[in-house]
Amino acid sequence: MPSWQSSFFDRYLKMAKPRAVDADTDIAELRRQYTYLSDRFGAAPRDGVFEPVSLGPVKGEWVKTKASSPSRLILYFHGGGYIAGSPETHRALVAKLAHASEASAFSVSYRLAPEYAFPAAVRDGIDAYRQLVGRGILPQSIVLAGNGSGGGLAFSVLLAIRNAGLPMPAGCLAMSPWADLTLSGWSVMQNAKSDTALSWDLLFVSARHYLKRSNPSDPYASPVFANFKDFPPIMVHAGAAEMLRDDASRLGDRAAEAGVQVSVEIYDGMQHVFQANSHVPEARVSLQRLGQFVRARTSAAKDQQPAAAQR
Repeated sequence: MPSWQSSFFDRYLKMAKPRAVDADTDIAELRRQYTYLSDRFGAAPRDGVFEPVSLGPVKGEWVKTKASSPSRLILYFHGGGYIAGSPETHRALVAKLAHASEASAFSVSYRLAPEYAFPAAVRDGIDAYRQLVGRGILPQSIVLAGNGSGGGLAFSVLLAIRNAGLPMPAGCLAMSPWADLTLSGWSVMQNAKSDTALSWDLLFVSARHYLKRSNPSDPYASPVFANFKDFPPIMVHAGAAEMLRDDASRLGDRAAEAGVQVSVEIYDGMQHVFQANSHVPEARVSLQRLGQFVRARTSAAKDQQPAAAQR
């Protein structure tokens, strides 16, 4: 049963749902639609510190709070349908997760479509991971994370890390991941009316800009079609009212099939990336659970991390 706070905000958000798009909607308008959604995240925590940097060829920013520990690092991928968003638009959400995890985060400014099509974002993700490990940061102190398309991208990057034979990170987590660009999940249709953030048209047009002529069922584009053999532990949270609910469930199915430790939590009545809404108790519960996952997965690295450079 969703809280009364979430029911109140749900009614408001239904009235403020972004307007429809179609095949002729230009990229500037599509990006405005996503910016409108990320504006709902609110202000970043006052103790958040944000430092733009580059890790080799990959741009991004360090995100730290008073609770951040040098022995824990979140490699974060923002949402925005692969065509919009940035570390700046997601500062509030990343800082909340970093605080709950007692971790620092590197929020990746991966290249966006249509200027840079698939698999540019995946390449930026694995390049960022290589840079972190090359700087002496222990893989067992790193957790991959993301929301929306960034949640799907986290799993795509994890797949690339495994297939490249690199040491695996400590875990991977996602909030409302978009992990199936074929849009074949039943909830895409079932929750089309209840989702206050996304629409089939917005997702379809975004996918076409990102994929261009690539196959949408390519596992690097849609990790629900990947083999999760040898993946580290996984945690995925989504809302029961959102179109991407089944993407979260199917990631859990792939992990279970591969014998990977996994926890998928679907929150009753919740919307897409509900963790960004600081006014609902479900958001706080979810962030606490995700933070606990990061802390538990990285605890073994706590006393091993060299005074390495998070620079």
